[in-house]
Amino acid sequence: MELRWLEDFIALARTRHFSRAAEEQHVTQPTFSRRIKLLEEEMGVTLINRQTLPLSLTPAGEEFLTLCEQVTERVRLTHERLRDIHAGQIRRVMVAVPQSLLTHFFPGWVEQVGWHERLQPYIRATGWVANDYFQALHRGECDLALCYWPVERCDLDIDTSACHYRVIGQERLIPVTIPGLDGQPDTALPGSRQHPAAWLAYPKRSLFGAALKAHLARMKETPHLTVQSETLHAVSLKELIQLGYGMSWLPERSVMSELEQGTLVRAGDTRWDIPLEIRLFRHKRQHHIELDELWSALATHYYRKSP
Repeated sequence: MELRWLEDFIALARTRHFSRAAEEQHVTQPTFSRRIKLLEEEMGVTLINRQTLPLSLTPAGEEFLTLCEQVTERVRLTHERLRDIHAGQIRRVMVAVPQSLLTHFFPGWVEQVGWHERLQPYIRATGWVANDYFQALHRGECDLALCYWPVERCDLDIDTSACHYRVIGQERLIPVTIPGLDGQPDTALPGSRQHPAAWLAYPKRSLFGAALKAHLARMKETPHLTVQSETLHAVSLKELIQLGYGMSWLPERSVMSELEQGTLVRAGDTRWDIPLEIRLFRHKRQHHIELDELWSALATHYYRKSP
């Protein structure tokens, strides 16, 4: 049995037409038909139902198609790997990472998994919004996307159905502000009707904004907040907080040193914290040998993945 016979069968299953499949495979129809017949003889069963229009696969043909796709994909990946080995190169895995994760999580995680020379952050992604990461995965612009993800239920207008993910870390959004002269929070939750807390907010349709809106809606105690500005990125909000313009929720890792030094303080207790997961996403159709090897290796490190 030849590999091209398997490729012929995949083409026929896709087109459901002998002439179009033969054209795709760059052979004449008689030659193509003869190959399919030889394939059926080799397997000892009828794979194609020739009595239907368009052509259909028999139950045995459907099962055989799965094998053909697995074998041809594995051969393709092996060819890529062998070419890289021959060239003395290893293909890097490109990871899209938001700026706060790139600064406060990504280096330590790369150290942990031991892939220093094979994982490369995609710097262009540091200014993206959440949907941009999944569109880039769909386009094949990057191999992986590292994202915060809400643990609690909230409304997110993000379609992740074409992706797999692994949970590789935990994080929390915590409320922070600068300290006053007495060391107490300059702006504190929950605020009051007379003195609402000055709030530097995320847009409601952003990932952090949606998570925060849902969390506050579940709180028994109603916060009194007045929005000073809306900013997409936590890094920008942190700068505004440090300049004394109000309080906001930031990833805990991004403010740990400031909290230890006392230049920032919590603006509320742990009731106001919002749990997050750090998820690593990949597109279901994206494959190359380094990406598949990393994904398999991560299965032994982390406790949960997508269905």
